[in-house]
Amino acid sequence: MASLDAWLTLTAAPGVGPRTCARLIAHFGSPDAAVAASAGALAELGLRPDAVTAIKQPNRDWIGTVLAWAAQPEAYILARDDPRYPPLLAEIPDPPILLYVRGDPQLLAEPQVAIVGSRNPTPTGREITRDFASRLAACGLVITSGLATGIDGAAHAGALTKGKTIAVLGTGPDRVYPAGHRDLARQIVQQGALVSEFAPGEGPRASNFPRRNRIISGLSLGILVTEAALRSGSLITARQAGEQGREVFAVPGSIRNPLARGCHALIRDGAHLVEDPAEVLAELSPLLRRAMADGVIDGRIDAAGVGGGAAGNGLDPDYQRLLAALGFDPVSPDALIRETGLPAEAVSSMLLVLELEGHVSSGAGGCYCRVRE
Repeated sequence: MASLDAWLTLTAAPGVGPRTCARLIAHFGSPDAAVAASAGALAELGLRPDAVTAIKQPNRDWIGTVLAWAAQPEAYILARDDPRYPPLLAEIPDPPILLYVRGDPQLLAEPQVAIVGSRNPTPTGREITRDFASRLAACGLVITSGLATGIDGAAHAGALTKGKTIAVLGTGPDRVYPAGHRDLARQIVQQGALVSEFAPGEGPRASNFPRRNRIISGLSLGILVTEAALRSGSLITARQAGEQGREVFAVPGSIRNPLARGCHALIRDGAHLVEDPAEVLAELSPLLRRAMADGVIDGRIDAAGVGGGAAGNGLDPDYQRLLAALGFDPVSPDALIRETGLPAEAVSSMLLVLELEGHVSSGAGGCYCRVRE
């Protein structure tokens, strides 16, 4: 691994963003070599004079302040060459040079679903968001959002009731915006992670939030919009997700609700219409299998806390009951819930586990069938 000092020197240089940094490292071989290069060699690569000066004469006080922040408990800096840097995020066209993390850095590599939407949602929108977040988190998926008021806050709060959540910040990791989410942020540090590409001390700027949004989608296998107006920033995040090859989901609403129009626009443009978390799980299961097989994400999807132990060679009684209710013809999750008497979130989670392990297959309309005895 290159020294954090070198990484910080490059990120502090004006005009050196993720793509320029990647070009420097590709040319010189490492961040340390780039920092050690002559001013003339740096200028030949097209760096501005002020960027060359910043690299050759770095701000030692600023670097010391950032390293002092990272020396605190539960504070981490993940550079692009750190083995804890999330592989899925590294695949996007302009992954952050550094990630500043408070909480559990290992969580960034676990399978995630992003949930975003309006800052001023309806009560129904909040309720739907909390329900989706809680049930998906109960299945072992990490819920990722942006810590904004409204849908973001509801997503984090819902996830915390059953599992883990990641908040991607548009500020430095030592700043909470909005301030009203300080208590929520403290919970997330204990039960998840706060992550930012902005250094400690960075306040909220309008230009930071589109950059934050690409990280929200880049960390996730898919993004769910639960309620959003036509000009919502959530639609920008959804567009970025599509450009990054992520799945996009949207919850439909009343035609009389202005905050449903953004979701309807996404659906018209090809987003998956979803009415239940099980539909999200069904769409993501092939991606989960492939990503876990490729080592792109750490796979810990199970039914912990929602109806029994993980499936394996010896299925526990709840899994056996669910399999007994399944035949080789497609059946809906609702029918399985009625037949088995198991809770809805348990059935959704267990079906995902069984599909990942090759016992069942999902088909059209979110139905499932057995694929082997």
